[in-house]
Amino acid sequence: MNITAPNIFSYRKFWPHKFGTATVLPMSRDEMDILGWDSCDIIIVTGDAYVDHPSFGMAIIGRLLESQGFRVGIISQPDWRSADDFQRLGKPNLFFGIAAGNMDSMVNHYTADRKPRSDDAYTAGAKAGKRPNRATVVYAQRAREAFKGVPIIIGGIEASLRRIAQYDYWTEKVRRSILPDSKADMLLFGNAERAIVELAHRLARGEKIAEITDIRGTGFMRQGIPEGWTLIDSTDLDEVGSIEHPEADPYADTSQDSKCEETRESKETREQKETEDKLNSGAAQIIHFHERPKKLNRTTTVIRLPSHNQVVESKVLYAHASRVFHLETNPGNARALVQMHGKRDVWLNPPPQPLTAQEFDQLFEFPYTRKPHPSYGDLKIPAYDMIRFSINIMRGCFGGCTFCSITEHEGRIIQSRSEDSVIREIEAIRDNVPGFTGNISDLGGPTANMYRLTCKDNKIEESCRRLSCVYPDICVNMGTNHKPLTKLYRRARKVKGIKRIFIASGLRYDLAIRDPEYVKELVTHHVGGRLKIAPEHTEKSTLSRMMKPPIGNYYRFKELFEKYSKQAGKEQYLIPYFISSHPGTTDEDMLNLALWLKQNKFKPDQVQAFIPTPMALASAMYHTGVNPLKKVGSESEFIDTAKTAKTRRLHKAFLRYHDPENWQMIRAALKRMGRTDLIGNGKEHLIPEYTPRLEKGTRPNNQGNDYHHRIKTKSKGQQKYSQKTKKYSKKKTHKKRKPAK
Repeated sequence: MNITAPNIFSYRKFWPHKFGTATVLPMSRDEMDILGWDSCDIIIVTGDAYVDHPSFGMAIIGRLLESQGFRVGIISQPDWRSADDFQRLGKPNLFFGIAAGNMDSMVNHYTADRKPRSDDAYTAGAKAGKRPNRATVVYAQRAREAFKGVPIIIGGIEASLRRIAQYDYWTEKVRRSILPDSKADMLLFGNAERAIVELAHRLARGEKIAEITDIRGTGFMRQGIPEGWTLIDSTDLDEVGSIEHPEADPYADTSQDSKCEETRESKETREQKETEDKLNSGAAQIIHFHERPKKLNRTTTVIRLPSHNQVVESKVLYAHASRVFHLETNPGNARALVQMHGKRDVWLNPPPQPLTAQEFDQLFEFPYTRKPHPSYGDLKIPAYDMIRFSINIMRGCFGGCTFCSITEHEGRIIQSRSEDSVIREIEAIRDNVPGFTGNISDLGGPTANMYRLTCKDNKIEESCRRLSCVYPDICVNMGTNHKPLTKLYRRARKVKGIKRIFIASGLRYDLAIRDPEYVKELVTHHVGGRLKIAPEHTEKSTLSRMMKPPIGNYYRFKELFEKYSKQAGKEQYLIPYFISSHPGTTDEDMLNLALWLKQNKFKPDQVQAFIPTPMALASAMYHTGVNPLKKVGSESEFIDTAKTAKTRRLHKAFLRYHDPENWQMIRAALKRMGRTDLIGNGKEHLIPEYTPRLEKGTRPNNQGNDYHHRIKTKSKGQQKYSQKTKKYSKKKTHKKRKPAK
């Protein structure tokens, strides 16, 4: 296994580099003719509209491969109903690179309630339906039909998050790895710059795709374990015990007969299985926990996860596999993983080594046009409009939030750009992007304030196996110095032609409060009136399942925010956002959150219901009812989760307690919970006793706590507000209404 990582720009350029750099990567044969190309070396197929901007995957990978000398074409949002559209650029000389886009296609298509979305932010004109469900699988199959024998390489976030057997929220089943489903030759996971460059050059030198098995950050199908490797069963690393849920899950969906007998394989059964594996491989050394030598060579060690069939049958083994998978994600100590699918294994090499600052800088300084492809004309692409004046200064996240997939894709080690590179991009936007008015909309990344935050000791970082560097508290070895980021903000503001620089990326306020000087800089100069932050919840039990800090950190940050806003003479507000129905969240938890919102005078307009995305730890909690943050066995923590549509609607309604449309549902829940003391018309109540009747076609203004805002109900009569006349009209007196049941 390769341990050292060569600089991705140290390879000798492939011969077509003599054609020079394309103004924009071609999407048609006519564009290829203008460039003087007779063929493409690599064709990237993407589910997104092609935007030549470093925030879009196809652009950054395409420009990277172009810098290596390869001729790269783009097939954007092809018609997947036949193979014809996959032939528009001809046969690629080296391979097809296929990705669903910047989002998992199922998340892109459906809401948390599994309802189809009406638009697509990554499509010209925001038109929905321009990509299929499970786009990576469909595109790979069509590309294979178009040109048999051409290697198919899949990547992007959809492939990355579905690289092993994973729970699929939309079908409520455990699906196979995307590798056998797509029949791809290789999968690249994570940020794949290192892997894609090495792979392209090795294929260009004539190596066969089936023979390339040693690149980090890649996955492929193979049969048996190669000679010289040591195989360890995952249950020897993290012993699994038989468990029995102590009581029925009150949120269980009883509409389906989901019988699941959770038993541990007997020692004899496992030993028999290992013997069979050894016979199949003909080479691997298989050892148990007590037999492991102290200095086992990790570069030739592979861990066998429970097979696809096993995790389908046993939720215990699914939770165990998820736990082991996440413990093997540090590039410094991760080992290869295998998982049986049928008669073959999905083999995953360890994650790639992070990019250096110099390599990371160069990725963002290719000759991007920073605009959509000209073929889209004047059609708007919402995702582009959102980021066209923003700058990415880092990648990765060491927060480890269980509901988030950033860590599984980008990793926990922060990769940061140099200050000079960021300034050059600000100048490029100022000089080249149409419509720029002097305001940078964001200077951030997955997390706004993790720029240059690293472990204080490289050796500790390489050996660490924590799932989060900030939970349950910030690790003593994690640097929290925000001075480099503060320095960058100050320098960026001085760039000629720049009026304001805003910070719109998510902020880790538990880190920010460690450096009040940074908070002062942020609040004084970089908040546009409102700053979004993510407590996600208020209740300790739910926050612990999220691996989020206690709500006390929010109060401390709020104190600093208001202090420095006042000193700057600015009226600014914090906008916290929350998740409903996260695994482990009870009705009482959501009620307490609603009371907290009312007490703090927050009235959320848009709220997010939990979506079990592939491979996230919270998704394992949702599917199995077991907490994989702890060992899975007789001492496991059981998690009751809202799964029925009715309960999920209620949890979401609690977040919008101020909306009259939710009052009837909340009122019924409060009566069931024995909290009728919260029903009434006083300030101490959560919702009113009555729901006003609205005129057809009208909707109350949800500003303010007063339930009869512009709509009044009296015992001797009822007054209704008319939107058309803006006047009150008297109605006939009627008998006093009875309280709603």
